[in-house]
Amino acid sequence: MADLRNNFVGIKSPNPFWLASAPPTDKAYNVERAFKAGWGGVVWKTLGEEGPPVVNVNGPRYGAIYGADRRLLGLNNIELITDRSLQINLREMKQVKMNWPDRALIASIMVPCEEEAWKAILPLVEETGADGIELNFGCPHGMSERGMGAAVGQVPEYIEMVVRWCKQYTRMPVITKLTPNITDVRKPARAAKAGGTDAVSLINTINSIVSVDLDLFAPNPTVAGKGTHGGYCGPAVKPIALNMVAEIARDPQTHGLPISGIGGVTTWRDAAEFLALGAGNVQVCTAAMTYGFKIVEEMISGLGNWMDDKGHANLEAITGRAVRNVTDWQYLDLNYVAKARINQDLCISCGRCHIACEDTSHQAIMKEKDGKRHFEVMDDECVGCNLCVNVCPVDDCITLEAMAPGTVDERTGRIVTGEYANWTTHPNNPAAKAAEPAE
Repeated sequence: MADLRNNFVGIKSPNPFWLASAPPTDKAYNVERAFKAGWGGVVWKTLGEEGPPVVNVNGPRYGAIYGADRRLLGLNNIELITDRSLQINLREMKQVKMNWPDRALIASIMVPCEEEAWKAILPLVEETGADGIELNFGCPHGMSERGMGAAVGQVPEYIEMVVRWCKQYTRMPVITKLTPNITDVRKPARAAKAGGTDAVSLINTINSIVSVDLDLFAPNPTVAGKGTHGGYCGPAVKPIALNMVAEIARDPQTHGLPISGIGGVTTWRDAAEFLALGAGNVQVCTAAMTYGFKIVEEMISGLGNWMDDKGHANLEAITGRAVRNVTDWQYLDLNYVAKARINQDLCISCGRCHIACEDTSHQAIMKEKDGKRHFEVMDDECVGCNLCVNVCPVDDCITLEAMAPGTVDERTGRIVTGEYANWTTHPNNPAAKAAEPAE
C-alpha cells in the first residue's frame, strides 16, 4: 500500500489527517479516542492566557445549512476558545503526548497581541512536549472583538510581528493559521513568511449568519431571543479553501511555504485535492463532528487505495501536482473548443439539460426528434459551457468532448487550429501583446 506517513515541517505523523483546533480536540478524553480511531495528529483546541477562563454561552452554539436530503453542508458556530483553565489543558496535553509519542500534537494559541503575553505562554506549552504551535489568527467572532483572532489576522503587520515574537521565544515549529475573512489571502501569508513562520494553515472559519428564525426574527443559533455572527465551516466552504490554498502555493513570494489545508475535508478525495493544490497535510473538524472519529478510517483507506491505483508511492508524489495547472483567466486557451455530447443509452429523458440550457444558457439542446421526446445537442449553438453536464442527474450521461484540430466549429464557422492563444494576444484585447507560452 502507498506510504501515507507524513512529515510536515519536521512534525511526523502516521498519516496526513489531523483534527483541527475545535470542540473535538478540547480535552484528553476526546484526543485519546481520536488517536485510537487512527487520526495522525490533532491541533488542541485554542489555549488562552492564564487567568479567569473564557466564558462560553450555555445554550445553542451551532447553526446549520442542509442539502435536500438533510445532509449537513455547513456549520456556523459561535463557540469561543477553550473555557477550561490553561493549566488543566497543559497537564492533559503533556500526558497525551507521553501516551502517544508517534502522533502529532500541536497547541493552538490565542493571547493578546502583546509581546509579554506570547513570551509568557510559549515556555509553558513547550514544556508539554507538544510538537509545534499554531497561531490562531482566524477566529471571526467573540475573540476578534477583544483584539485577537481575525482582528490580528486581517492586519499583515500584526501577523509578522507576532510570528517574530514566537520564533524568538520558542524552539517549536510555528504554524500560522490564516483567516479567510480578507480580500487577498496572499498578503497575510507573505507577512507570516516574512516573520519566519514554518508553515501556514488555512482556512479558518468564514464570518457568517446562516439563517434567521422567522418566528423570533433572530439569527440562528438563537440565545435567549438574540443571535450573532459566527464562524462558517464544513463541505460548503471547501471551494473557498481550495482557492486560497492554491493562491498561496502559486504565489512567487510564498511558493514552497508549507501549507496545512483546512476547510470542508470530508472524504479522501477532498484530502487528495488539497494535497494536489499544495497542502502538505489536512485538518478536519466538521466531518468528525458529523460522523464521529471513525470517519478517518475511510479517509485513510480511500486515499491509500487511490494512490495505489494511480501508482503514487507516497504523499510527496501528489503534493503540489496541480499547482502548475492553476492559472489566471487571461492565460486560458481561447482556441480550445469543446461540445457537449449526450449518451442516448444512459439518458433517462428527464429534460433537465434542455430546461437549463433553454432558459438560462444557449438554447443548444433539442427536446424532440421525429415527433418523439429526444434530447440532443445542436453543435451550431453549443459553446461547451458545461451547464448541462452539471445539472444532469446521471453520471457520465453528458460529457464534453474537445474538437480535433482541423475540424470546423459549426457555431462560429471557424477551423479549430489547436494552437494556443490567450487573451493577452487576442485581437479584441486593446492591450494585446506577443503570445506567451502556456504554463
